[in-house]
Amino acid sequence: MFYREAGDFSTTYPEDSQTFPIRFDRYRYYVVLAFAFLVVPFIINDYWANAILLPFLIYAIAAIGLNILTGYCGQVSLGTGGFMAVGAYACYKFMTAFPDLSMFINVILAGLVTAIVGVLFGLPSLRIKGFYLAVATLAAQFFLVWLFNRVPWFYNYSASGQINAPERAEFGILVTGPNASAWATYLFCLIFVTISALIARNLTRGSIGRSWMAIRDMDIAAEIIGVNPLKAKLSAFAVSSFFIGISGALFFAVYLGAVEVGEVFGITKSFLVLFMVIIGGLGSVFGSFAGAAFMVLLPVLLKVVGVDMLGMPTDIVAHLQLVVVGALIIMFLIMEPHGLAQLWRLAKEKLRLWPFPH
Repeated sequence: MFYREAGDFSTTYPEDSQTFPIRFDRYRYYVVLAFAFLVVPFIINDYWANAILLPFLIYAIAAIGLNILTGYCGQVSLGTGGFMAVGAYACYKFMTAFPDLSMFINVILAGLVTAIVGVLFGLPSLRIKGFYLAVATLAAQFFLVWLFNRVPWFYNYSASGQINAPERAEFGILVTGPNASAWATYLFCLIFVTISALIARNLTRGSIGRSWMAIRDMDIAAEIIGVNPLKAKLSAFAVSSFFIGISGALFFAVYLGAVEVGEVFGITKSFLVLFMVIIGGLGSVFGSFAGAAFMVLLPVLLKVVGVDMLGMPTDIVAHLQLVVVGALIIMFLIMEPHGLAQLWRLAKEKLRLWPFPH
């Protein structure tokens, strides 16, 4: 009774090819977007922005990017942190070299630079796959971190080796720097998240998305039926790296404001985003959001329950977080490989037939 698709049909091809062809889903997303754009900016504060909302939005973009590469195209990558660093440093160079350039353009250009770098490091995927490709992307992770640490040009010859985001405004409102308002930074990131999700959703439902999934399922069979593996794999690396570069630029310029590459974009960041994709659900845009929300909210929840309510030491709670995440990854890989996205789909199936048994 709560959720029905019966009687919801399309009469034209444009209706059938909509991003959200089911009317109930379409209205639900409209409501969520309206609440995010029109309500949250008026009730947000610094704690909610810095502890929950900004990390969630930025990690969601990174998870979408990795999900396109790993979930849809089947190319394993452990270099997400390095590609986020490329986006961050590219954004920093554009911000300092072109101070009058719009911050929106800076972030997009950073994503394009990261896409080019991603294609270069994606070339080995044409010859290797699986574990060997994971090792190659892991090497890219360490190489990029080493490069940004060792070449002073990337951090403008700063004595500390750290990059700091200068203040930038859009329409007269600061979106970077310590004086930026919480609602302004939130809306700035939300715009990129919304556009990224729509682009990813449409790409994965189109011909290029079907070619990615054909390569993922069986690359030899995909090549036999006419899928070009060169185009499919490199386009997946390009699109994935573009989104990850945008997330790295936002993580540096809007969220942190100052970055030291080894501490912020190390291998831990790559595994964190990978865990988001595994727990949220491989091959699902919604799963990217679900995994990002889970991994951002879990430390906050454990801190509230463990430290504030039970009085546990902070270091014990931090180790408990690793145990919980590890246990959940094992559980999802064994019991539900498609993650939280599949649990959400099953819940909708139950609602379709409620109150009748399923």
